[in-house]
Amino acid sequence: MQIILTTDIPSLGDAGDLVEVKPGYGANYLIPQGLALPATSSNKNQIEHQRRAISARIARDRKDAESISEKLSQVSVTITRLVGDDDKLFGSVSTKDIADALRDQGFEVDRRKIVLETPIKALGVYDVPVKVHRDVIAQIKLWVVAD
Repeated sequence: MQIILTTDIPSLGDAGDLVEVKPGYGANYLIPQGLALPATSSNKNQIEHQRRAISARIARDRKDAESISEKLSQVSVTITRLVGDDDKLFGSVSTKDIADALRDQGFEVDRRKIVLETPIKALGVYDVPVKVHRDVIAQIKLWVVAD
């Protein structure tokens, strides 16, 4: 089934792209959620007109993301954990912990936007990337200290 995406979907493509998906995924999820349109000839003509509006929206979203990124880059987050011998943490610091600490400072960040290769299991200072927009990544300073 061919559809036209109306929003960016990381696993499929960007807004305005014509993509091929399985019929059930397109008809039962993407189209009812407003994430896509069926790829009819009238929708193809309409999307060409909307492509300019979509690109303007993407540019505006990127500009907003850059301003949020500047604010986030100045943030320093401290998380305290119990430690054992050799300064090893009991447990670890996950993206949920970082998102909660950012929320306490007034930043509403989805934990899935915080990029950690593996959970943090040692004391120290870390630069943690936060994906604000598909092209904009902010770096926050994370301090993991002993309780």
